Amino acid sequence: MAKITFLECVMCGHKQPYVPFAASKCEQCDSQWLEARYDYSAFKREILRGLPGRPFNLWRYKDILPLEDGKALDLYPAGGTPLWLSQRYAPALGHAQVYIKDERYGPTSSFKDRQAAVGVAAMVEAGIKEAVIASTGNAAVAYAAACARAGVKLWVFMTSLVPQEKLREAALFGAEVIRVSGNYDQTKQIAAQFAQRRQLFLDRGANSIPARESMKTIAYEIVEQLGWRSPDWYIQAVSGGLGPLGVYQGFKELLDMGLIDKIPKLAVIQTEGCAPMVKAFRAGKDIATPVIPDTCIIILSTGDPGSTYTGLWQLTQRYGGTMESVTDAEAFAAMRSLAQSEGMA
Repeated sequence: MAKITFLECVMCGHKQPYVPFAASKCEQCDSQWLEARYDYSAFKREILRGLPGRPFNLWRYKDILPLEDGKALDLYPAGGTPLWLSQRYAPALGHAQVYIKDERYGPTSSFKDRQAAVGVAAMVEAGIKEAVIASTGNAAVAYAAACARAGVKLWVFMTSLVPQEKLREAALFGAEVIRVSGNYDQTKQIAAQFAQRRQLFLDRGANSIPARESMKTIAYEIVEQLGWRSPDWYIQAVSGGLGPLGVYQGFKELLDMGLIDKIPKLAVIQTEGCAPMVKAFRAGKDIATPVIPDTCIIILSTGDPGSTYTGLWQLTQRYGGTMESVTDAEAFAAMRSLAQSEGMA
């Protein structure tokens, strides 16, 4: 594993020590956008050697993940998912070279398994025995599974709109599941209040360094699977936006190490019934105005993306990109088309 050398503020460049699970905030300008820095020269040497003897999962890139002594932990496997060249779906739309990163191969079939693997490992290293998380579904199940293996008691707060199977799945792994009659943003507030009253650790999603760092392993895998080449575009449907925010940290590190020659353009996709990022992007604003979600796709129902949107907006301004919304009907039609053309569902 690797010890973070320091945290650097993207806004003002201030450097400060990394304190596990402390509030991610710049001491100089109060910005919440801090990036972890590691010994990249040593890691680059390992990459050039072919990363010998390492499994193909996210721990393959342990040198740039925020754990000091992974050997002392029973690390939860995640990542190492296939990258498929679309054979029928994308060509039918007029695109010959579209690759699909298939995160169904994770322990609970979601890219949130990466977040849970690194986040829970960091909890164990910090001696945390009990934690609280608010989720629209996938993160709750991923954390419940990882916490079960690590022996960490987990309290999961989910809106009552989340499908029953997600609630049951989280409970199956032993998590204490609390249903909240409200939207996801209200659920997050209630979870935070509960954690504060009981003095428990609260996972803060995009504001957590371990959570955000976990997502950059997607970029490392994609580049390695493409023969150490960068794609032209990276496209992801988002709710709160943690995924691409972390992924682009990986692309930036790879560029800085000279392992790729460009950063891909970013496309953020939201459902029209919950598209605060898209609305702000189209208006040319760097801050998103919260909305009340009105969508059947509950896992994409974060009405207030907060500073995460600002980070993603800055990425599009620096590297190029766009933010677009689709209706629920269009999203379901695309899901059916992908299932029938590529066998992915």
